[in-house]
Amino acid sequence: MAIFTDPIREHADLGPGDAEWLHLLVGDWQLVADLAFADLALWFPHPETGYIALAHVRPSTTHTVFHSDFVGEKIRGDLRPLVDKAWASQAIERSHETSFNADVAMRVEAVPFVRNGRTLAVVTSHMDLSSSRMPSRLELTYRQCAYDLLRMGTLGLWPDFASPTGSRRGAPRVGDGLIRLDADGVVQYASPNGVSAFRRLGGIESLEGRSLAEVAAGLIKDRRMVDETLPLVVTGRMPWRSEIESRGVSLSLRAIPLRDEHERFGALVLCRDVSELRRREMELVTKDATIREIHHRVKNNLQTVAALLRMQSRRMKSEEGKQGLEQAMRRVAAIALVHETLSQGLAQTVDFDELIGRQFRLSAEVATEGQHVATERRGEFGELPSDCVTPLALVINELVTNAVEHGLARRSGTVWLVAERRTDAAGAPVLEVVVEDDGVGLPEAKSRHEGLGLQIVRTLVTSELGGTIEWNAREGGGTSVRILVRLDHR
Repeated sequence: MAIFTDPIREHADLGPGDAEWLHLLVGDWQLVADLAFADLALWFPHPETGYIALAHVRPSTTHTVFHSDFVGEKIRGDLRPLVDKAWASQAIERSHETSFNADVAMRVEAVPFVRNGRTLAVVTSHMDLSSSRMPSRLELTYRQCAYDLLRMGTLGLWPDFASPTGSRRGAPRVGDGLIRLDADGVVQYASPNGVSAFRRLGGIESLEGRSLAEVAAGLIKDRRMVDETLPLVVTGRMPWRSEIESRGVSLSLRAIPLRDEHERFGALVLCRDVSELRRREMELVTKDATIREIHHRVKNNLQTVAALLRMQSRRMKSEEGKQGLEQAMRRVAAIALVHETLSQGLAQTVDFDELIGRQFRLSAEVATEGQHVATERRGEFGELPSDCVTPLALVINELVTNAVEHGLARRSGTVWLVAERRTDAAGAPVLEVVVEDDGVGLPEAKSRHEGLGLQIVRTLVTSELGGTIEWNAREGGGTSVRILVRLDHR
């Protein structure tokens, strides 16, 4: 199904809500196509071509009569008189049995969709008449339901803006099960799939002639779990969705009230067994909660390890050993902060700016030995893949710590963190991270010694992040470390 929306936007005569109503129609007319066993086409007036096809939908209950897509094309000459007549009369117009294609005899109906007394568009229904067999009761009932909905369209009563537009999985379709009610909520007809769906809820032999509300009430065991919309749905009074659950079986229900100019004369209730869908959703919810709990517990354990390292460092008499334990404590704390962020959501990406905003200043403060160190950030990291968050956070933590301890060397100064997202020459997304300080600068090449922290940084950047790293002298004094990571490899 496709929709050609430019003519709607260009048409100046539409009133408030008219375009939205047509979009609502196209979003829900698969229901009518399935009930009518027919292809539906939506025609809109065009100043040059007469009418243009805005949308086309094929039925899922039978074969299509149009194998090619004609959305955006002008109306055929043999179809235009019928559409013109429906547009002017604001009533359903039916053609005689006519062979519009070489191989298919079709019955065509033109249905004007009227809102606030004005015709907005015309829907044509194309039903294949090549089958000569007698229609079953199911087919006759379905076609009557389709006619009732299309008739409501000529009165501006369908589609209804009160209908839910949510995308929750398990929305029932015609083939899943259909029940037709009278004005009192008594079942006039139930399709075989509809009867089977309710039979799975309990010992229901038949539905016809019974009040659907009473049947549903008799099936509910735990009334504390009843959806508050259920009574209005099973009586067909409101165009809503609801669910009923019994004996481990869940049915998704959708009601479509049937109305004429004066009153509601019945309703359609679509039903679908969504037990397996809900079971899988519950499994996912359980797994999501478990993953969050794991991240939370890992964070707690890492914080405990960091606290133990801090306590042990205070007992150390060797200054070198004390510094080593403090560095290990900072690294563990950085990883714990990442797990705390991961425990708050399950998205595949993480807002790294929120995470690093806390860690950047904390890393600088912990590494100071009495001097005043200012921190400044520029640019945005944005959303990053969760698998690169931990190594990148560790790298930044090590570089900031190194800048404070060695670059500034017990003197006051500033550490900058700059992030930029861009594309490289090949068009691939790239993240560039720069950590700078205005300290003593890089030592001479012959006196350089790569400690454990810088070895960790180099390993994480090249192995975990698949990026590159380079150290340079900062213009104006100090050191600049530049990291380049390609995000399309994540």
